[in-house]
Amino acid sequence: MNQDRQAVLYGLGAVALWSTVATAFKVALTWMSPLELMWLAALVSWVFMFVLVVKQGHLTAALRHGWRTAAWAGLMNPVAYYLVLFAAYDRLPGQEAMALNYTWALAMALLAVPILGQRLTRIDIIAGLIAYAGVWVIATRGNVFNVDFADPLGVVLALLSTLLWALYWLLNARDERAPLIAQWQNFSVGLPVLTALLIFGPGFNWHGWPALGAGVYVGLFEMGVAFVLWQLAVRKVSRTAKVSNLIFLSPPISLLLLYIVVGEPLLASTFVGLILILLGLALQQLQSKTKQEAY
Repeated sequence: MNQDRQAVLYGLGAVALWSTVATAFKVALTWMSPLELMWLAALVSWVFMFVLVVKQGHLTAALRHGWRTAAWAGLMNPVAYYLVLFAAYDRLPGQEAMALNYTWALAMALLAVPILGQRLTRIDIIAGLIAYAGVWVIATRGNVFNVDFADPLGVVLALLSTLLWALYWLLNARDERAPLIAQWQNFSVGLPVLTALLIFGPGFNWHGWPALGAGVYVGLFEMGVAFVLWQLAVRKVSRTAKVSNLIFLSPPISLLLLYIVVGEPLLASTFVGLILILLGLALQQLQSKTKQEAY
């Protein structure tokens, strides 16, 4: 099996897992608060990544270097990003939170202007207008001329999560740490913070085995296995575009799972808004692919 075929299989595995996370979030949040879910998922993910770091012989290097970056990066991811994201899922239907979260790539293009000094192209502007028109359709649930959102705070939280995620990656553009080591170090910083928030907040509560299973699933597969599979895909593929486009498979599968497992009625406004968001992302991807081929 050649490298590209292996990369696509790894990418498909990651996308398949990411397609389940909106459902997993909603199921877990029926029992736990966003903070409780975040702490449990972060703990499971930290243990999983620690095992990988040790198995690959990187523990000594991970303990010696990179903590200056991890000190602030860990506060952004996992702490700030996932707490805001889970709070959005706690307030919104899973389909809406999932669709709005897909605008992070466009948020990155906008934030790259002041942070990295990049310029917006005409395609960037058009893609942004199309995608954020989709955001408006979803936020208003189809009543596009009515600014009375069903849950304005939930929409703000979902969009804030995209800004945090985009900002995290832009600020880490020059991070020289290996991805797995960086992720483990970030969670090593974030986990004590989450533990303190839980101790001085709601405390530790037992919600039953189903809740524990849901939290373990989120930590192991959304934050752990999917991350590793995607890194393998990106590392092995000859051209990133061959696997990056796979992410477009996730939204329709996510919507189907939310309907089957959670029982969410699928709103026409979500379909329309999601199509607009994905169209904007596709335009941005096409522009990136054209630039790569030009070089």
